[in-house]
Amino acid sequence: TSMENQTTVTEFIFLGLSSDRQIQIFLFVVFFIIYLVTMLGNIVMMVLIKVDFHLHTPMYFFLFHLSFVDICYSSVTVPNMLMNFLVESKTISVRGCLSQMFLFFLLAGTEVFLLSAMAYDRYAAICDPLHYVDAMNKKIWVQLMSGAWTTGFFYALINTVFALDLHFCGPNEIQHFSCELPPLLRLSCRDILVNQVVLLSSVVVLGSSSFLFTLISYVYVITTILRMRSAEGRRKAFSTCSSHLIVVGLLYLTAFLQYTKPRSISSAVLDEMFSIQYSILTPMLNPIIYSLKNKEVKTALRSISGKCFCLVSL
Repeated sequence: TSMENQTTVTEFIFLGLSSDRQIQIFLFVVFFIIYLVTMLGNIVMMVLIKVDFHLHTPMYFFLFHLSFVDICYSSVTVPNMLMNFLVESKTISVRGCLSQMFLFFLLAGTEVFLLSAMAYDRYAAICDPLHYVDAMNKKIWVQLMSGAWTTGFFYALINTVFALDLHFCGPNEIQHFSCELPPLLRLSCRDILVNQVVLLSSVVVLGSSSFLFTLISYVYVITTILRMRSAEGRRKAFSTCSSHLIVVGLLYLTAFLQYTKPRSISSAVLDEMFSIQYSILTPMLNPIIYSLKNKEVKTALRSISGKCFCLVSL
């Protein structure tokens, strides 16, 4: 049959995570709590940074934007996923699916470049403290920030434009809980070589460049820390950097495996586990790892809670 005679799929059905009613309710509760913690952690972070003038520094400027990106990043997939745990028909239109994919790529791309900008900020602060004020002036903060969003936008645009050319003629079941490109490509009736090349090259070029930039910055930071005189200073700086590296490492590792592994070793369970790590757990962990461990943030939190308490008692 010619392409025209084939039925064109207008919506997809998510088969994500489980079809068992009891398990779905349990998963709903788990992911609802994760989403709540993500929203709360990131909103508190943004409010603290806005309100406390001690936190008006490059590091917190990036953290403010990271929290904003994480709120959006989490909201692209989780609310829809939560709704699907409660309803019978877990459908999404093809257009809706491609829109979700575009936003997912945009925010994931922005996130990784923002993490690189933050790694560069730590490098400038720890390895060259005397020139830090010049190296990280306001113009540079804004350029790094805009660069992260622009790169994220191009990454999303190039993959989505090529995805618009895909043709779906059935089956229309996505073995996933959200619209990501790898499971969508498996459903296409047209040849997907171009899409695979575009996806692989954009992931490799953008992913490895931002990863190397982040890694090199932290290698310099760690070698500088190891030369520090005070053991206490070494311990504190090291604990901060190691937690940053663990979160960044997990994000890159799971996303890289998900987007570069050959189709032959595709397992729905593994795909979903990877996806949960980089799209749901990372936005929840970021405010905890990057911010709530910081002395300045704890001080700001205490001061603001104190003020709120006074207002309430008045």
